[in-house]
Amino acid sequence: MPERERSVLQRVHPNIWVVTVTSFLTDVSSEMVFNLLPLFLANVLGVRTAVIGLIDGLAETTASLTKIYSGALSDRLGRRKWLAVTGYGLSTLAKPFLYMAATWGWVLGVRISDRLGKGIRTAPRDALVAGSIEPDQRGLAFGLHRAGDTAGAFVGLGLAAFILWTNQTGAGELSRSTFQLVVLASIIPALLAVLVLALGARETSTRAAHPAPLLRLRDMDGRFKTFLGVVVLFTLGNSSDAFIILRGQERGLNILQIMGMLMTFNLVYALLSGPLGALSDRLGRRRLILSGWLAYGLVYLGFALSRSGWQVWTLFGLYGVYYAATEGAAKAIVADFVPEEKRGTAYGLFNAAIGLTAFPASLLAGLLWQGLGSWPGFGPSAPFLFGAGLALLSGVLFWRLVR
Repeated sequence: MPERERSVLQRVHPNIWVVTVTSFLTDVSSEMVFNLLPLFLANVLGVRTAVIGLIDGLAETTASLTKIYSGALSDRLGRRKWLAVTGYGLSTLAKPFLYMAATWGWVLGVRISDRLGKGIRTAPRDALVAGSIEPDQRGLAFGLHRAGDTAGAFVGLGLAAFILWTNQTGAGELSRSTFQLVVLASIIPALLAVLVLALGARETSTRAAHPAPLLRLRDMDGRFKTFLGVVVLFTLGNSSDAFIILRGQERGLNILQIMGMLMTFNLVYALLSGPLGALSDRLGRRRLILSGWLAYGLVYLGFALSRSGWQVWTLFGLYGVYYAATEGAAKAIVADFVPEEKRGTAYGLFNAAIGLTAFPASLLAGLLWQGLGSWPGFGPSAPFLFGAGLALLSGVLFWRLVR
């Protein structure tokens, strides 16, 4: 490792490593289960894509509404750590109930509980990261966090694939017993994640918030508000990745091949998150986000035009470049636009805007694919063409309006 990079990493606050390990373990647990959920719903419970989109959308809406209040509350209290611990704990408690799921309503209840935990933890956790690092290292810090998060997803998917390989003779569709075994295995890393954050993180010194009303968007920097508006438009075409999983199955991939596809995506994402996050510190967040959105649009166009499973697999690997380029950079640009005492609120609004828009995005994608009632929809390519078009429009607006 070059001396400069080693020196930079040595200056990273211990909180960054603790949060990274926490996210690693959480994603080992979550990705084992939740990437199989669309297949469980479709293959075991016989649910249509519109309902799958509804479940994902309602779950993300719950998380989003919670993120707004949780971020603002962390500003009001001047505390980040224990709100984050509470959120991770709630998600951990929700997962075991998937073992007993027999209807899509039961799955919805678990997903809402899990996303409620995510909503509680996300904004305080992001504010904890931003408050633990110097401004010239924000891209690196968020990139490291995303790399740990995604490395956990890679490991979790590998463990789920191993369970599938050893416990299910037919790989064409997911069985209930295999899914239940994956749920049980996911509980251990989830518990470890809560312990790591509770015992390892240190609260950052934050100025206590003013007694003014919470959640006042009009007090935010104009650049932040413009950025938020463009992100909302982009997210409207960014439906749940469940539809990519279903697209892979529809194009001929079996369950183990789908797990391999997901692992490829997370490997690319994990390897590039740290370097691209650090690159945003040097080249600028704006340029990196624009590049990522362009990659997203091209990949979604590819999903729409794909004719075979291996094409979907390859495109999903390239999809990791978009995530690596934009996730850390977007969170870092929020910290650039907003003063420290308002960051919890800002991250709450940012994450909430994305999550609230994910509801109509996922619901619309399901309707475009399979329709509703007697209307058959426009077919599997439709949600991806829609997403590619909105990515292009959002990129132009971001380039012109966000400076």
